[in-house]
Amino acid sequence: MQKVINSTYFKFTPVYTKDGNTLYFASDMPEGKEQSDLYKIAIKGTEYGEPENLGDVINTGGRETFPFIGKDNKLYFSSDGYFGLGGLDVFVSDNDRANASNYREVFNLGRPINSPEDDFTFIINETSGSGYFASNREGGAGDDDIYSFKRTEKIILSCSQKVEGIVMDEQTNTLIANAKVLLLDGDNNIIGQTFTQNDGSFAFGLKCNNPYLLRGSKEEYSTAEKSFGTTNELSKVVKKTLFLKKERTLGKPILATIGSDLVAILGLNPIHFDLDKDVIRGDSEIELCKVVAVMKLYPNMKIDVRSHTDSRADDTYNMNLSNRRAQSTIQFLITNGINKSRLTGKGYGETRHVNRCSNGAPCAEYEHQLNRRSEFIIIEN
Repeated sequence: MQKVINSTYFKFTPVYTKDGNTLYFASDMPEGKEQSDLYKIAIKGTEYGEPENLGDVINTGGRETFPFIGKDNKLYFSSDGYFGLGGLDVFVSDNDRANASNYREVFNLGRPINSPEDDFTFIINETSGSGYFASNREGGAGDDDIYSFKRTEKIILSCSQKVEGIVMDEQTNTLIANAKVLLLDGDNNIIGQTFTQNDGSFAFGLKCNNPYLLRGSKEEYSTAEKSFGTTNELSKVVKKTLFLKKERTLGKPILATIGSDLVAILGLNPIHFDLDKDVIRGDSEIELCKVVAVMKLYPNMKIDVRSHTDSRADDTYNMNLSNRRAQSTIQFLITNGINKSRLTGKGYGETRHVNRCSNGAPCAEYEHQLNRRSEFIIIEN
């Protein structure tokens, strides 16, 4: 024990399993990822084994700390490395029945345990369902306060998220019945299809930690799309609204000032690319055709195509990839009737992200996808 605990690295928040055969703790030891990881040590009598990192199933590049082992060997802990509600959130991982010391997928306990602030030191009596945790959430008596709770239902260790939404007319804000809504996965494959009810509503079941895209359409309307992603929160409902625009409005004059982005002016869905790809996706072709239509309507308009990547891969590779994406986009416009003299463009790699997903930042796939995009900046009209 002396060898394990006494070192120049922090080892904190230790907890024993009920049988006393394993000790779990957090540490910033160098074999971990970045800030602090969770470890376990096997115990035999008075002998302690070597620390064993719990691995990528549990640990991220953020802070994993405050482990607690329930009566049924579920591992509860706090982390700011997973997508959550904010700050430290409480997560749970069930053990592998074939090997009780191995843990599986991690789930966010969600509200009301978690909040936009730090939530930690979660403990629970699995028999009574009573427990305690600490938090610095708003409404407390001081900085960190202790809260009690009573579990009213069993913890569900499978994703039960879904998306619920409505389809509306963009001009009149009226609900659109019998509109076709498709659900696409991160590879742009259609995995669900439905039609809106009389109240314009639709719903799909979802998997956790996945990127998705909704595509709505109806006769006499242009297609509308909205990308989003799920988290690892249990029992979460994602709310989305799709606005469809009457096709006849696309031919009306637009306010096209120099320096503006046609994506914003036309209300286009972003021109996204798949990871490590420069091929124009099917959903993006629909949007690019609208760019073609506007440039034909305004024959003096010239645009600069600016393509971007996410932060994964090195900077030089990403700069080259974004240049290929810009050229792919320009070539699509040329192929569809736009003179190349009206088009310029280049790639900017990962230098102009729209969110926090820089090198090493823990981001969901759909967040990275937001950076894999092209812009269409008006340089002459």
